[in-house]
Amino acid sequence: MSITEHAVLPVVPGREVEFEAAFAEARPIISSMPGCLEVRLLRCFEEPSKYLLLVEWESIEHHTEGFRGSDGYGRWKQLLHRFYEPFPLVEHFGEVRG
Repeated sequence: MSITEHAVLPVVPGREVEFEAAFAEARPIISSMPGCLEVRLLRCFEEPSKYLLLVEWESIEHHTEGFRGSDGYGRWKQLLHRFYEPFPLVEHFGEVRG
């Protein structure tokens, strides 16, 4: 069963265009990681400086150990982490079957 990484990204107001350009550069980094199945970035209608990042992984370890332990993660942080205020909470979810 795959897991979904969920992160609400509070981008500093006024930096949305710059953030989206940086994310376009960063997307191939995470998309190419082993275990990454899908990457989606959604923008909030009510609060345009808020984004939702959803990443589908084969396992939590593909994200927490594989991606975060990779050289690509350093570049990801360099591209994106400067836009967040406050820093986002990242959580992992699995489908409920029943």
